[in-house]
Amino acid sequence: MNVIVNGEERALDQSKSVEAFLCEIGIDPKKVAVERNLEIVPKSQFAEIMLGDGDKLEIVHFIGGGSQDVSDTFDIAGQKFNSRLLVGTGKYKDFEETKLAIEASGAEIVTVAVRRVNVTDPNQPMLVDYVDPKKYTYLPNTAGCFTADDAVRTLRLAREAGGWDLVKLEVLGDQATLYPNMPETFKAAELLIKEGFKVMVYCSDDPIAAKTLEDMGCVAIMPLGSLIGSGLGILNPVNIQIIKHNAKVPVLVDAGVGTASEASYAMELGCDGVLMNSAIAGAQDPIMMAKAMKLAVESGRLAFKAGRMPKRQYADPSSPTSGLIGIK
Repeated sequence: MNVIVNGEERALDQSKSVEAFLCEIGIDPKKVAVERNLEIVPKSQFAEIMLGDGDKLEIVHFIGGGSQDVSDTFDIAGQKFNSRLLVGTGKYKDFEETKLAIEASGAEIVTVAVRRVNVTDPNQPMLVDYVDPKKYTYLPNTAGCFTADDAVRTLRLAREAGGWDLVKLEVLGDQATLYPNMPETFKAAELLIKEGFKVMVYCSDDPIAAKTLEDMGCVAIMPLGSLIGSGLGILNPVNIQIIKHNAKVPVLVDAGVGTASEASYAMELGCDGVLMNSAIAGAQDPIMMAKAMKLAVESGRLAFKAGRMPKRQYADPSSPTSGLIGIK
């Protein structure tokens, strides 16, 4: 008999359970999620469900994709977090660098992509071996999905793999810009919310679209600063301020931040947090940049809370003029 595993045909000498098959090819059943003929296989049934001739399997796992002010926590879907910096896990040279950068950033939430397991080399390291999901809040995302259906399938698998219902939804419009496809985003968000997911959503910097997503039930709105991976910074601060002003859920800048000053600027606008990956992983020294981003987010938040001085058209001396030598 033959089955299709992650798009490749594989021969079996006899029918066997999902669990037996995973063990036979050297994959720990505890670390993966399995979809059989477009239906999620619950982990509790791995040992019971038998594979049949022609079955199509998707086996996936998660990949890489300092001191904190505990008096200034923020809340996402009922969970409190100290760090307002969220980081991705992709683009690093290896998982060890990923681990060190995350530690240096002080982040508590890390985004993870869901990808097929390499069934031909099951001994390859996995992200969970370096970034402990008991220490960090894994935020499965739909990076690389261009349709609502693919995004929903991906997050169903993610929930099965790790039990997480707090997820990041992004549905992309095209490969060149990775700009969000908002009609497909609305469609996916509606389906996921109905299925009990707590959806943090990547979206355009359109205040109307952002408010629509909030009204649908999304738990956090994540407008882009600029194109994913571009490092162009925050191109439309006015719209982001409007989105934040209108929102009753957290607003986090997602995508486009390239350096520490831009992360600080996002926080000075009043945003609740910043999500980034390329800005850290693409730096010449990712560990050092992670530390810089941590401090930038903290300083930007403090500056916002302190309230900046008003801008003036003319100079206003900081020293008093009374008693100045030469002035009667």
